[in-house]
Amino acid sequence: MNPAIALATAWRVLRQLRNDPRTIALLVAAPSGLMILLRYVYDGSPQTFDRIGLSLLGIFPLVTMFLVTSVAMLRERTTGTLERLFTTRLAKLDLLVGYALAFAVTTCVQVGVVSLIAFGWLGLDAPAGLAWVLALALASALLGMALGLLTSAFAATEFQAVQFLPAVVLPQFLLCGLLTPRSQMVDVLRWLSNVLPMSYAVEGLARVRQGVVDAVLIRDLVVVTGCIVLALALGAATLRRQTS
Repeated sequence: MNPAIALATAWRVLRQLRNDPRTIALLVAAPSGLMILLRYVYDGSPQTFDRIGLSLLGIFPLVTMFLVTSVAMLRERTTGTLERLFTTRLAKLDLLVGYALAFAVTTCVQVGVVSLIAFGWLGLDAPAGLAWVLALALASALLGMALGLLTSAFAATEFQAVQFLPAVVLPQFLLCGLLTPRSQMVDVLRWLSNVLPMSYAVEGLARVRQGVVDAVLIRDLVVVTGCIVLALALGAATLRRQTS
């Protein structure tokens, strides 16, 4: 990997995002809007919002980053941009790392805004510390980015890229333990949830809500980080240099 090329790629992606206000609105405003909506849905049951709010602080950014990244990468392929870039010294890993750096910057803005609203306006609390919430929320958003880069390699159109959202993200949402404790699931579903990265992000944020900082919380953060690295590595392996 060439760091200079990766940084140049990141700067190019950031310039493209800056010129796309609708994408910026989706990345920054959508998670915050959903969090506000959720707060007033449970206006008569604030304890329910307190229970699930922190977990959704990690899930909402993951979903939006997955959607935006998968479509953005696919657009690079279908417009022939990747083929032209690959005629230069750009390597696959340079491209993916550049994308990761660019969306890491947008992720920091996204998570910062939604956290400010959630803790400053909506009254969420993090007994274990705000730093752990930010770390897990950032990791979740970057996981969505990495999964979006990976799945974009298997889509031929933007419509197909969007279809991967319910195929990849929805099962993780159903099995992550937010709707029902993973320990109460049947064995097959519990085993499946144990290999899905969102389960560890939700578990980590639940422990933050409980005020518990222990080896399990650290393990959850390490697992999510490892899944980000694995998804980027698989994305580099499956990324095609030519558009079919």
